Amino acid sequence: MIDLTTHFVGLKLKNPLVVSASPLTESVDNLRRLEDAGVAAVVLPSLFEEQLTLESEALDQDLARGTDEFPEAITYFPDLLTYNTGPAGYLELIQRAKRSVAIPVIASLNGSTPGGWIRYAKEMQQAGADAIELNLYSVETDQGRSGQEVEEGFCELVRLVKSSVHVPVIVKLSPFFSAILHMARRLDKVKADGLVLFNRFYQPDFDIETFEVVPRLQLSQPQELLLRLHWTAIIYGHVKASLGITGGVHSSEDVLKSIMAGADAAMMTSALLENGVGHATRVLKELSHWMEEHEYESVKQMLGSMSHRAVPNPGALERGNYMRVLSSYTLRPRTWRS
Repeated sequence: MIDLTTHFVGLKLKNPLVVSASPLTESVDNLRRLEDAGVAAVVLPSLFEEQLTLESEALDQDLARGTDEFPEAITYFPDLLTYNTGPAGYLELIQRAKRSVAIPVIASLNGSTPGGWIRYAKEMQQAGADAIELNLYSVETDQGRSGQEVEEGFCELVRLVKSSVHVPVIVKLSPFFSAILHMARRLDKVKADGLVLFNRFYQPDFDIETFEVVPRLQLSQPQELLLRLHWTAIIYGHVKASLGITGGVHSSEDVLKSIMAGADAAMMTSALLENGVGHATRVLKELSHWMEEHEYESVKQMLGSMSHRAVPNPGALERGNYMRVLSSYTLRPRTWRS
């Protein structure tokens, strides 16, 4: 019998398929359906720091920066009092989820000020979260702040949260660090239990008729997986932390590629939103079928089999592949018509 079990941040999962943070996981009924469909764990929607500061007497200075000069700037923020469940409701969601499903429930926290993160990380732990994902999504607009300072701030945040809780701490990374492997190793040194690659960079659009900045949310596409595979394959073997891939995981083939790159968990959301929760069952069935056909007995057996660690000279391989990609497209002779 095929063994699909895997270990992610110290949690034993029945298979590598995890549902990432989204509105899909903010309903206990949905969580039950996802568990019935076979997924191994769920990540609850992110709780944003702005929600925390709205409940706090001391609002973060960055939240209000510029509002004295530009009063309309405050309207750029969404109605965070009604976004997902709010801080108190979020903690209740964790408790209800833990009572309702047997699979691990991972809380997700998004912010930038250590005080709020530590406080709510503790409360998430007390509410019963099996792990906490730090969603390090931020757009640095301070021209006086260097990349090194940004990295040091993230590492210090992880260190502080790790010292405040005993449940596993997962870091969801952005792909925009100039030296991703170095950053991964720094986070590993401050004892991050897991690294998830990568956060999607949601960019607003400009409406040239109304002169407004408007949100444009697009679900992930399978081609987005390539970036995640590339860096997971590079990082695998260089850190003790578990690795997870999120973004572009749509099929059983995508899950297989993620495992072979070195990921312990492949996180899926967009494909479930598009195809329904039952898609998870089909993916897992196809995963087992492929492994049986190719004589793999376990997920562990294929883990990291296509990582850079598995080749003798990864630098030469990367350069060779780059040249092969450039030369793989040949221009067809154009047929001119008069």
